[in-house]
Amino acid sequence: MRDVLVVVNPAAAAGRTGRAWSRLSARLRAAGLEFDVAMTSWPGEATELARRAVRAGRPVVVAVGGDGTVNEVANGFFDGEEPIPTTTRLGVLPAGTGGDFRRTLGLPGPEAAVAALCRGRSRRLDVGRLRCTAPGGSSMLRHFVNVADAGIGGEVVARVNRGRGGGEAKRLLWRPLGGELTFLLASLLTLVVWRNRPMRVVVDGEARELVAQQVVVANGQYFGGGMRVAPLARPDDGLLDVVIAGDLRWRDNLRALTRVRRGTHLDLPGGKISFTRARRVEVSSPEPVRVDADGEQPGSLPAVFEVVPGALEVICP
Repeated sequence: MRDVLVVVNPAAAAGRTGRAWSRLSARLRAAGLEFDVAMTSWPGEATELARRAVRAGRPVVVAVGGDGTVNEVANGFFDGEEPIPTTTRLGVLPAGTGGDFRRTLGLPGPEAAVAALCRGRSRRLDVGRLRCTAPGGSSMLRHFVNVADAGIGGEVVARVNRGRGGGEAKRLLWRPLGGELTFLLASLLTLVVWRNRPMRVVVDGEARELVAQQVVVANGQYFGGGMRVAPLARPDDGLLDVVIAGDLRWRDNLRALTRVRRGTHLDLPGGKISFTRARRVEVSSPEPVRVDADGEQPGSLPAVFEVVPGALEVICP
């Protein structure tokens, strides 16, 4: 058995990851990396594969795909709420629609990721823990490595995911756009029909009632295909960055979109965007509001977001 297990999601990026895998695997082997490969075939399988590898003591498990694939593999490092005691490290080879976690890690693309895997340097990073309401009404537990949010972000992710899997016509619409344009188009389409929701947000015990577009709870800096929503976030500081977009209107949104991409929105005039840091965030609403985590959709409000400090060792520059 080789030391490294590479978990590949061939369905990521509307199937582009599967089509690119032979080229990516050749690049890994050319760099001198020996590894076993596990190809996923259904949602959630990457978590099971990673958990078995962690329990078996594999030194490295590499996620190949987008942010959702990284999320599934990272969840395999946990048993319930707690991290599995292990020396296994997580590696990331970005090859999906989203690539937001790798931006915070300083991995601009596959070449940099392969070089990082070969060098083997790593950092111990925090992880977010999310409890929300599953579609059937039960409680859902999910960990996230990058960004979770409640509000319009969940609707954007739902639109993107429907486009990936909702029939050939929709797949043909999204496929040529690439990650950034896919999320930008989905954001604009969602803004046309979105209505801000009343929410109750409790940040480390301090409650606030407001009408909000979304509540973002961030471990990393980027989401939505390169939107720098939490520009000050550090994934190893033991805290989650909380960015609350209040009752934004069309004019506010048009101004904010460009500033969010640059990461200059935290001082947006009018006080409609607020920022703080926290260890625990509770969000609820009297209306249905989706929650997403690393581009996946575990459920809806009410939700509790908590930080798990230093829970994961990740290979990165």
